[in-house]
This record gives sequence, C-alpha cells and structure tokens, in this order.
Amino acid sequence: MTHSSPLLAFHDLPARWKNTRIFTFLAADARIGSHRALLAVWRLWRESSARSERLHLVAIAPLTVHQDEDALSTALGEALPMRTPGVHRLELDAGRVVLTLAIGDEDDADLLSKLWLRADAIHFDASQHDDPRKLCKTLARFAADAATLSASAPEPAKAALLKTLTSSGFDCHATADGITGRFAPRWRVRRHDPPVACNAPARDAIVIGAGLAGCAMTSALASRGWRVTLIDRHSSPARDASGNPAGVFHPIIWRDDSVAARLTRAGFLHALRRWSALEAAGHDLQRSRAGLLQIADTPDDADALADAIERFRYQRDYVTAMTRDEASRVAGVDVARGGWFFPRGGAISPAAVCAAQLAAAGDALTARMNTEVARVEHDGRDWQAFDASGALIAKAPVIVLANAHDAARLAGLYGEPTRGVRGQLSLLDAGPLDGLRVPVIGEGYAVPLSDGRTLIGATYDIDDTDPGLRDAGHRENVERVGRMLPALRDVSASHGRVAFRCVTSDRMPMIGQLADETAARRDAQRLSGAWPLDLPRVEGLYGAFAFGSRGLVWATLGAELIASQIEGEPWPIERELAEAVDPARFLLRALRHGAISAPQLSS
Repeated sequence: MTHSSPLLAFHDLPARWKNTRIFTFLAADARIGSHRALLAVWRLWRESSARSERLHLVAIAPLTVHQDEDALSTALGEALPMRTPGVHRLELDAGRVVLTLAIGDEDDADLLSKLWLRADAIHFDASQHDDPRKLCKTLARFAADAATLSASAPEPAKAALLKTLTSSGFDCHATADGITGRFAPRWRVRRHDPPVACNAPARDAIVIGAGLAGCAMTSALASRGWRVTLIDRHSSPARDASGNPAGVFHPIIWRDDSVAARLTRAGFLHALRRWSALEAAGHDLQRSRAGLLQIADTPDDADALADAIERFRYQRDYVTAMTRDEASRVAGVDVARGGWFFPRGGAISPAAVCAAQLAAAGDALTARMNTEVARVEHDGRDWQAFDASGALIAKAPVIVLANAHDAARLAGLYGEPTRGVRGQLSLLDAGPLDGLRVPVIGEGYAVPLSDGRTLIGATYDIDDTDPGLRDAGHRENVERVGRMLPALRDVSASHGRVAFRCVTSDRMPMIGQLADETAARRDAQRLSGAWPLDLPRVEGLYGAFAFGSRGLVWATLGAELIASQIEGEPWPIERELAEAVDPARFLLRALRHGAISAPQLSS
C-alpha cells in the first residue's frame, strides 16, 4: 500500500487529522501488507503541514515479526528485543507517533477483540480472514463516529463482506480495489461506545504522591502537553518505599500464563523501554546490567517452571531455566536450588527513576513538597485539594491519587480495599556474599550494591505501623535469604531501613478511573449484573496505588494506562488486564453479589 493507493486515498487522512489532538489508524490483520499500510500512513503524517499532535498506529502481529525492505517492519524488529505475547507500546518520532502492537499466536480477530480503542480509520485485508463476521463485529466496537474503512477483497468475497459490514453498522461500497465505507449505524450495534477523552477544559492535572507511581504519572501527562501540580507530604520525591537503596525488577513465571503474569510481563517490558529512553537522554538510573536470578522454592517448582518456560516458548533473552550448578555459576556464590534467569532483569534505584521522570517533565511540573492533602472535592468544574486547615492547595480538571494507602481514604472507596505492609530491609557489610554478581530473589532477595554492601529483605508485616528497625526483622531477612544462599547463614545485620507498602486483598494494583460509588448505589439493582464498562465513573478522578512490592514494574505501565484513558487513546494493555486492576473491581464484585443495595428514600 503506497501513497497513491486508492484505498489509502479514500481515508483523506491529511484533511481528517488536520489540527486534531489524536488520530488513530487501525491495521486489522497481521499481514505484511498491513504493516506497509502503517508505514504509508506514518510517512503521510510526517509530510502533513497541519497534522494531529499524536498519531496512534494500532496493529497485530504474529509472534515472529518479519523484516524485509519495509522500514517499519525493520523498526518493529529493532524495537522489540523480547518478542513475547501481549500488547507492546512503542514510541516513534520522539513519542508523537505511537505504535500499539498486539503479538500472539491466535487468529487476528481474537487478538483484536482483546484491545480497547477508538479508531478513526481502519484498513484490513479480507482475504486473510476465514470468517470476517467476527472481525467486522470487533471493528464496529472500535469505530469512531464516521470512522472510515477500507478493505482489500477479492471479487468473489465482496458481496458477502459488504453484507457483513452493513449489518455491523458500516455504510460501504465496492470499488475496483476492494471495499470502502464509513461507520454510520442505523441502529445501536454495540453496548459500549469506545474510549473518549475526559471532559477537561484545560490540560491541567493534580497528582498526589511523589513516589514511583506519581512521578511516572507526572512524566506521562507532561509528555502529552499537560501541566502537572505534584503534591507530596515529604520534603522531596521518593521518600517512602521509593526511597529504598535499590529495588529489583523482573517479570514473573507461573505454571499458567495468569493475569498477574501477563500484567507483570507487560509492565516489565514497558518499563525497560521507558528507562532506556531516559538513559538515552542522559539520566543515570543506577541500573544493573548482568541480569537477575530467581531461585525456586522447591526442586519440584524448579522442574515445573522449567517445563512452563519451554511450553510457553519464551525466548532466551526473556528467561532461561537453570540447574543448581548453572545458577551458582551465574550468581557467583552457591545457591540452594535451581531456578530461572532473567537476562534483562536486575536492580535499579527507584529514587533515580523518579528524579529522571520529573526532570523529563521540565517546565510542565509544579512541585508542592512538604504539603499534606487532607481532602479533595469537586466544585462542578475542577478538582480541589485542601490541607488540614482548609486552605486550597491546587485545583485542576483532573486529579490522580498516587499516594498509596491514603488514596483510598481521599477517594472514600468502598470496603477499605487496601492494607498497609511494613517492610524492613537489611544492609550487610563485607562478608560471605561479596562474590554475588547479580540480584537473587526467591524467598527473599539479595542485591549487591555499588558500595560493596549487600541489600537483603524484606519482611512482610501486614498492618504493622512501627517505623523502627527490629533485630527480629534482621534475623528474619538473614534466615530467609540464607535458605536461597547458604553462605549467608549465621550472619548478623544491624543496619537497614523500614518502608511501608500498600496492597489489596487480591495483590493487584489499583489503576484507572474511579467509579461513582454514589451513583452505583442508587442503581444497584440494575448493576447487579454489570461489567466494568457499565459502571458510572467520576469525571476527572483517577487512581494509581496499591502497587505492593512491584512498583518498579507496574508504575510506568499504570501511568501510561491512565494517561491513555484521560486522552481517549488506545489502551496499552488488553482490556482484560485493565479490568483486573480497575479500582472499581471490589465495588463491582459487591454489586454482583448483592452486598450493596440502593439506599432507601425516607418518607
């Protein structure tokens, strides 16, 4: 497909994306022809004098991304160092062109159905689909009002395809090259409209919390032209759990490819791309480069996970199973059991990540440190944040709660969904782990630091609010890590740090737009069979908290998801994964189980 292609010309892209904020082009099949269509759209956008601020290209691809003379296909291969199943978000042209690529071994329609987006223009090759009915229904779910559509189709298939597209809400016509048309349904053909931008009169936002979640959120919004007021109760960013000397980052491998495993994989890969961009801009994130080793809890677990790695066909640059001897050679010290090695995993400074993200935000950031938010409220136009004396701290159309356990209090969420966890870590001076070459995790973790010390930990003390160091906590850390690294036994520790994490009962984070719980209660009976998209939402109110011990791998992806929801962009993960971290999920479960009923009106 080239600039002169009649099918591409039908979309009249330069006129339609002229001076718009976001334009989304969907290539709805995994063939090289569609990738070439994306390249042609990208070139046309670059040549347009009055183009959209951001161009979103959405496509699907098989597990192997083919490379040929097509420059975009080559770029895909270079941008995807780990070709794992799931949704990958790649930034091109300094972030102004965004490619959302779904990779898997399922058929094209199944992969597409897992996404969530609003498409302004759609192209596909009908000859590549055995049953186009499923594809057309999916396209109708994604199509913006008056979205244009083009399809390459052989002559014998045109009549049936026209009929299917018409029944799905498209007004189409056959041409010599295929089929063209627009989304113009005569009746309602979908339960939910696709994503739209929030109703914000100005691109101003408040972010409460300057840890990993809040700094990632600030960076994601600033990169889209938003002005952000960042508020934190401490004197500087990254003072709570984000202030630990180092944190480990890695995906997780389970016997099944669970929602948690998929979400962590997506977050891990997204974080690597964002950190690489920050490092390319000159920021030192103090990231280790030799990989990370995970020790199995038991020999049976080591065998089971080795089987899973082979079954899921993970590539060696993503994860490799290791025997005890192999793991000991990688670690540089003796290990108790075999496990698996993540070549791109490692340790990083959370505080350095936060500092780099805030530096990247530049003049878009206004920081309000040493400021504690007592309450937030909406005045009909803006969200307002107040201190304990009732003084206004800041106001904006959008507010993001990224302040861990306190976020649930400010939002007044149903059922107290979060709990605090005290984590004590220990610092070891020179000793039996001096030879440790890579971070090792399992029952605990051990991280070699640049100053010659080793960081180990951490305790997991639910609902414990004691900020002081305890000898018992140091002993627990040594014992747990010693079960992975036998050389550590009979070692004492006296230095360390206590930080507090926030978790939910299902150990998944809270990421996304918050529900309007008052409206949901009023409509409890109708919502007893609701899905997440059915729930009423609070305009301009979002949350990014309860990351537990996975803030490093979830924070940047969580920020990207929220920024996409705010801007009406394609979501960076499958809708199923977004629903698993939806802050309204506990409310939704209560509605489904009849635990919430409509309030009784007084007579």
